[in-house]
Amino acid sequence: MQTVVLAAGEGTRMRPLTASRPKPMLPVADRPLVAHTADAAVDAGASRLILVVGYGADAVRSYFGTEYRGVPVAFAVQDDQRGTADAVRAAATELDDGPFVVLNGDALYDTPSLERLYASGPAVGSFRVDDPSAYGVLVTDEAGEAGDVADEGEGPRVTGVIEKPADPPSDLINTGAYHFPGEAQAWLDVGESERGELELTDVLERTCGAFDVRAVAFERWLDVGRPWELLAANEWKLGELSTRIDGAVHDDAVLDGTVVVEDGARVRSGVVIEGPALVRENATVGPNAYVRGATVVGEGATVGHAVEVKNAVLMEDATVGHLSYVGDSVLGRDVNFGAGTKVANLRHDGADVRLTVKGERVSTGRRKFGVVVGDGTKTGINASLNAGVVLSEGARVAPGEIVTRDR
Repeated sequence: MQTVVLAAGEGTRMRPLTASRPKPMLPVADRPLVAHTADAAVDAGASRLILVVGYGADAVRSYFGTEYRGVPVAFAVQDDQRGTADAVRAAATELDDGPFVVLNGDALYDTPSLERLYASGPAVGSFRVDDPSAYGVLVTDEAGEAGDVADEGEGPRVTGVIEKPADPPSDLINTGAYHFPGEAQAWLDVGESERGELELTDVLERTCGAFDVRAVAFERWLDVGRPWELLAANEWKLGELSTRIDGAVHDDAVLDGTVVVEDGARVRSGVVIEGPALVRENATVGPNAYVRGATVVGEGATVGHAVEVKNAVLMEDATVGHLSYVGDSVLGRDVNFGAGTKVANLRHDGADVRLTVKGERVSTGRRKFGVVVGDGTKTGINASLNAGVVLSEGARVAPGEIVTRDR
């Protein structure tokens, strides 16, 4: 099945992590986010991948090349990010006349659910959420049980979709994964929506009018649009790893649970790592460091003496100096935390930590969440960073400073 993967967006809700690279190329466990989408597609039956690129296109091209896991890869360029229908229209010259699947390159899908989407006729992936008002909600007839993922039969017939309704007709949302008939290629020239974008949901609406479109229930799915969802994505994928020790681990180190130490990585004496955890190529941990929770120590990153890192992502070449604590946080590339830097990850009132996304302070839905730090940021010794603080790319924190607001 020919498959279009949408990977052109900048990812403004993920800033500052996307200031210098596209959101689909952010790290999730041992590969970029979009590579997990591509892997699920290949496992589900993709015969060809067409990646739609735009912002940071060279990074995506360089990673995938012309073939990925034995599947041919082509690229289509969306010069201006005008919406999902426009993105698929950019890929149309690479499609043959047959049916095609469309997936978001910034979402995670479980393979069995995606296999059902590929094996179906015209269909859209569906998922049940507690609060559907923030999503596109599918309108269906009364036949079928889309919520029963154990049922391999058809789900309900989809008759339309309502974007972010104040009064949702159901809790069944659109995952942005579609199996379109070949005829839908002629319907990609849509008008602008109220948001000023060319929406693929308009193509879905027209397809529903001409075909029997079914809702395929997804057992597991994650839209990775904001920094705390990047943490959730890493928690998911780290949980799927198996222990592998290719690097150097000191005899005095203790590895408990699922831990991967890649070739060239070094775990020094006195270190305790409680998995799931991934220590990537050429990274160094310790001596006497404590790494726990779903943690990624990125390529070339350093966790110093007596440092505790919990449920966090340290990207390439990030350094957390000795006597520091980092919890439930995302640190960008080349970040350098001075000795004694401490991250708070819990509010005193016990409420969910809030974070600034596109200028608006919103709840992360997490009782514990630390900080988001852009590439190249440096802190001085004994700096303190409050829960929910965002430090922009290249920010500076003075020695002993207490940071309670974004910088």
